[in-house]
Amino acid sequence: MEKISAVIITFNEERNIVRCLQSLQGIVDEIVVVDSGSTDCTEALCRPFGVRFILHPFEGHIQQKNFAVKQASTQYVLSLDADEALSPELQASLREEKNRLQADGYTFNRLAIYCGRKRIHYSGWYPDSKIRLWNRQKGKWDGINPHDYVVMEHHAHIQHLKGDLLHYSYTSISDHIERSNKYTNIMAEEYFRMGRRSSIPAILFKPLWRFMHDYFVKLGFMDGYYGFVICTVVAFSTFLKYVKLYQLYRGSK
Repeated sequence: MEKISAVIITFNEERNIVRCLQSLQGIVDEIVVVDSGSTDCTEALCRPFGVRFILHPFEGHIQQKNFAVKQASTQYVLSLDADEALSPELQASLREEKNRLQADGYTFNRLAIYCGRKRIHYSGWYPDSKIRLWNRQKGKWDGINPHDYVVMEHHAHIQHLKGDLLHYSYTSISDHIERSNKYTNIMAEEYFRMGRRSSIPAILFKPLWRFMHDYFVKLGFMDGYYGFVICTVVAFSTFLKYVKLYQLYRGSK
C-alpha cells in the first residue's frame, strides 16, 4: 500500500483547521502544515493531530504550496487548503484507491459551502474539478497568484475520484467582498508584472459578461438568493481587477 502525505498551508486558520485535520484521519500517513506566522491558536490546535508543523515566510500562494510539497516524506501528496475537508464519500474513495494508486494524479470535485450553510451547485463554482492528489515527481503548483492549480507532466495519467472536497469558502457576504478586494490587488499586480493590459472597454464589458455567463449559462439562478449574490460579487471582482490593473499602468506612466 502506497503512503500519502497531506500538505496544508495556514495563516490564522483556527476557525477551520480542526475540521480539515479531522477529515484526514485514517486516510493519510503524515500531515505537514506549513504556517506563515499565525498569531492565533492554529499551531496549538494542530498539535493533538501529530502534524509536522513548519514555519515558513509567505512568498505567494504558489510558492508556499510548492514549498509544502517538498517537505513531504512520501511520493504521493494530498494538498488541501485549511478551509477544505474531505466528504465521507471522498474519504471512502481515497481509502479504496490507496490500495493501488496507479494514476499519476487524481481529481476531485470541489463543493463550496457559502456563508456556512448554502451548498453551491451552480454559479460556475461546481463541479470545479481539481487535481489534489498526485505523484509529486510528476507535478507541481502553478498558475497566477492567488489562483493556483496543479500542473502535471504532459503524458501523466489522471483519474477522477468520487466524492466532494468540501470548501467552506466565505463566512459571510462581507467576508466575500473583503477578500475579493484583497485578491484582486494580488491579481492586478501579477497581471501587471506579466505585461497584461486593461482598457476602458474591458472595465465596462468583462464584468457584465462574467455575470451573464455565471448567472445564466452556468445556471447561477438555480442557487437562489446566494447564487445571485455570488454572481454579482464575482462580476464586481472582475471590475476591480481590471480597474486596478488600469490604474497600475496609469501610475507607471
